[in-house]
Amino acid sequence: MPADPPNADTRDLDRLDGGESGSAGDGVTVESGTMDDVDAVADLWVALADGQRSYGTHLAAAENRPDAADAAARAVVTDGLVVARGPDSDESDPGDTDGSDSDGTGSPRSESDAIVGFVTFGVESGRYDLDVTRGVVYNLFVREHYRGVGVGSQLLATAESSLGDAGVDVISLEVMADNADAKRFYDRHGYEPHRVELEKPIRGDGSDTD
Repeated sequence: MPADPPNADTRDLDRLDGGESGSAGDGVTVESGTMDDVDAVADLWVALADGQRSYGTHLAAAENRPDAADAAARAVVTDGLVVARGPDSDESDPGDTDGSDSDGTGSPRSESDAIVGFVTFGVESGRYDLDVTRGVVYNLFVREHYRGVGVGSQLLATAESSLGDAGVDVISLEVMADNADAKRFYDRHGYEPHRVELEKPIRGDGSDTD
């Protein structure tokens, strides 16, 4: 994720949740991310990118972790990172890469300090003038154990509120065309198709005939 580039591969989610905005699950809090959260968010970003392989993304996962960490750090500086914290009840979930219960300092990890989801967002800037100020949700991801209880909805609502306070008129995001769960999630939250990206393979169809 070099600088959160404007393409669909980095703005999708993998089967978020069916909860309503403001109804995050028991024991989960949603708050602004800090520099201490960057590594955990980068791990979750890798899980997000890896999950999108089944939907046809061309984005590599683990290879882009350093850039994902850099982007998360920039999001902290611009107040564009929000994280969900909750009990780390599944050590094999993405984001807990070594399966240990330590924070790396030899101390047991608190049950309430695990990052179980995140969203990154910002106000779009570019070379062209627009007739609206547009906010962008770049990435939204929730660990599988915490899906279905409103965590994703709460993260999205918090990002929308922050972007609204920043003066945006509209908010855009992108999903992979084959990710029906993501499309349903965003449809429930009022997002409608605006622009369609088309792709055509040039070679590798295995045919030499017309």
